Amino acid sequence: MRRLLRSFHSTDSYGLVLLMILATYVLATTLSQQWGATVLLIAQIGTVWLALRTSQARRGVRLAADGLFVLAAVAAVANLVARSDLTLEPYVFIAAGVLYVVAPFSIVRHIAYRRTVDQETMLGALAAYLFIGMAFAFVYRFLGAVQASTFFGSEGDGTLSQDLFFSFVTLTTTGYGNLVPAGNPGQSLAVLEALMGQLFLVTAVGKLVSAWRPRGWQDSPADTQNSSDRSG
Repeated sequence: MRRLLRSFHSTDSYGLVLLMILATYVLATTLSQQWGATVLLIAQIGTVWLALRTSQARRGVRLAADGLFVLAAVAAVANLVARSDLTLEPYVFIAAGVLYVVAPFSIVRHIAYRRTVDQETMLGALAAYLFIGMAFAFVYRFLGAVQASTFFGSEGDGTLSQDLFFSFVTLTTTGYGNLVPAGNPGQSLAVLEALMGQLFLVTAVGKLVSAWRPRGWQDSPADTQNSSDRSG
């Protein structure tokens, strides 16, 4: 238990990444002013940076992320100083969506090479899953702001909180049906998100089943003999 708690304040653990993701989720559902989008994006830049550091992202990914960080920071500052009648909030959310797409790929690559299933594997998988759900929510928010028709039809464009709710309902294929995209590209993106959610779960469960061993687990003599026969 002490080891698990330590992981939530270590910069080399996915526990802290997970806490930062949850913090950005809370910010996304509570900040409604124009400056709130800027605060949210700054928090997301820090979250993605930490995720790439923890997952030991490759140099090419880090360089690409650095460029995205600069663009996202420019969008955040521009939204902060923009006139009240000229909102740049949609572009802040598409920048946030792109950032949150980069992080899960690096995390999945990192935990896929772990030979054992431990707390870091579990925390990393959960962090990647949350990154995906929030990335789609930010894209939905962007579409609702820029397309001619309302995103949820008779329900309007919805709020960011509703976009997050719809995204995770779709990602988990729960499907309550109270919020539904009225047309494309929202409908196609919802299908893609549902497929990604299922593929992620299948892959994660497969990893857990193949690598998990109970504490004190030892191969039986017969298994050891069979392994020796195959190697010989």
